[in-house]
This record gives sequence, C-alpha cells and structure tokens, in this order.
Amino acid sequence: MTGLAGMPAATWVAAAFVLGLLVGSFLNVVILRLPARLMHAWRRDAREVLDLQGEEAAPPDLVRQRSHCPHCKHPLAAHDNIPLFSWLLLRGRCRHCKAPISIQYPLVELLSGILSAVVVWKFGPTWAALAALFFTWTLIAAAGIDLRTQLLPDQLTLPLLWLGLLLALLPLFVDARAAIIGAATGYLALWGVYWIFKLLTGKEGMGYGDFKLLAALGAWMGPMALLPVVLISSLIGAVVGVIALRARGQDHSTPIPFGPFLAAAGWVWFVTGDSLLSAYLHFSGLR
Repeated sequence: MTGLAGMPAATWVAAAFVLGLLVGSFLNVVILRLPARLMHAWRRDAREVLDLQGEEAAPPDLVRQRSHCPHCKHPLAAHDNIPLFSWLLLRGRCRHCKAPISIQYPLVELLSGILSAVVVWKFGPTWAALAALFFTWTLIAAAGIDLRTQLLPDQLTLPLLWLGLLLALLPLFVDARAAIIGAATGYLALWGVYWIFKLLTGKEGMGYGDFKLLAALGAWMGPMALLPVVLISSLIGAVVGVIALRARGQDHSTPIPFGPFLAAAGWVWFVTGDSLLSAYLHFSGLR
C-alpha cells in the first residue's frame, strides 16, 4: 500500500516515529517547565492581590531558554540533546558533572515516537492523523505533568477540549452533536462523582482538571466512549495504584493522580476502540 505522493505507508510510519521523538523532547520541556511557570504566575498574582513586596526570578520559558543539566546547570550542546540517543550514548549521566539524568527523558521521547507511529499507521497520511498527533502529544504532556505534580493545567486540557469541538464541525472524528454531548457528559459525570464523594466523606476525591480532561475526551470521541474510558482508567488506576502504594510503603489515603490513567485509556479507545468493542461483543456472544 502506498500513501501520499506514492510514498509507502512504512515510510510515513517511520517519519512519524522520528517526528514523535523530536516532539517528545519538547514535551519533556513542557512537563518540567510549565508547572514551574504556573506556580510562579500564581505567586506573583497572590502578591499583587495581597499587596506584598518582593519579586522572584521567572523560571525558564518553554522555547527560548536552552536546556541545561538540572544539577550543574551547564547548557546542553546540540549533540547532547538528540532525542533518546543522547541519553543512551551518555549512559544516563551528564557529560560535565556525571550526575544521573532522569529516565523520564528517554521514556517520554520513546513513548511519543511509538504512539505517533501508531497514529499514522492507523489514520494514514491524512488530516485526521495530524489532529490525532496533536491529541496524542497533548495527552502525553498532561499525563506527565499530573504524574509529577498532581496538576492538569488548563493550558493543555482546555485547548484540547475546544479543538475537539471545532473539529466536530467538519466533522473529523464525531459530529458536532456527539462532541457537544460528549464534552458536557464527560465534565458533569466526574463533577457529580466529585461532589457525591465529598458530601459522603468530606474529602476531595479528584481535581477539576480531571473533569476537563474527560470533557475533552468526550469532545473528540463522543459520549459513547466515556463509559469504557472511565472503566478502563479506573481498573488500571486501581491496580497500578495499589502496586505503587505498596512499593512505596504508603497507605491507601495517599492521593494518586487520575489524569494519567484517563489519558492512557482515552488514547487507547481513540485508536483501537472499534476493535476492542467488536472483540468484546464477539467474545460475549452479543454479536
């Protein structure tokens, strides 16, 4: 099978993998720097509201400042910033101070590369693939930030939500009616669970970022995808959460971010939902 301009499909998939590695490098920057910049902005706004004196230096932005070693602060040369390969060649240590480099960097880059390749294999060299790549990269960044900080920034979830609604006007994945109902249902479903849990226990079981993320998934996939996404994410979250808490020696009251599990389940259903549903109906005897 050949793709656009006569290029083999395998070429497009390979190109998507390389592009995913490059974007994954930027996603690492977003995961590490965006929360710090948000915290800085919130503290600055709080000082203005409370009329407090003092300023603090702004953290590096997402684009202009060069990457550097978090330990010795030495700027990274271009050959030390090649996605995945530089980490392998340096054996996971800074060239200058020999401090260990977090495994997060190659993992995010590799994940971005693999998922990008799967997306292009699924959708081909189409506008749908381009939109799906943005969907994939945003979910990776959101999941990474939530995993590190238990924050799901509006700067990621809301653009994903609005883009899903706008794409439904074409329509690209679902029509406008399904996207609107999916977005509203996704938000209200978790909002309702949040308030029921809070009224019964007096505790907050999840954050508002989870509502917005599920609303975004509903905008991209429609309301019929929400139940399997929530079920898959809850199952994976329960299993992984128990394992992680026991490995760390923590009790069940320790908060665990739900966003990464929502993002993972949403991406899986987005790419393979039809196949998973057909397999379930086949094995259950309903088809």
